[in-house]
Amino acid sequence: MDDALAFSALVLALSGQLVQEIHDRVSQQGFEGLRPAHGFAFARISFGGATTADLAEHLGVTKQAAAQLVEELVRKGYVLRRPHPHDARARLLELTENGWAATRAADQAAQAAVAPWREALGETRFRELVADLVQIAPPGPIRPAW
Repeated sequence: MDDALAFSALVLALSGQLVQEIHDRVSQQGFEGLRPAHGFAFARISFGGATTADLAEHLGVTKQAAAQLVEELVRKGYVLRRPHPHDARARLLELTENGWAATRAADQAAQAAVAPWREALGETRFRELVADLVQIAPPGPIRPAW
């Protein structure tokens, strides 16, 4: 197989495995009703100052799709809408305590999911791999593969 094709296939396989493993581990901790895409939304909301329009841009979806996702997260108790201090039409999105707990669970799940890779490569090579990926990773938000 051509190196470029092998690289593409391997990165995609690792990405899919990582997203699924994080999701599975979070679900096993009792955070029900979440989908992998919700984690990408939590990442933007946890940064602060996010509106539904900001979330739509971050996720690369329409405002209507982001509004549906926000409504689902509000209904499930993971997100609150607060009045925007400078725009009466907009609402700021905020994680609830349950949303923050799910975010912490996802962070721990990511650590656990990557641990076998770190062990297989050894600490030095793992850090070198991370440094190499930093050189080639695109800037901007990490988006789900819809």
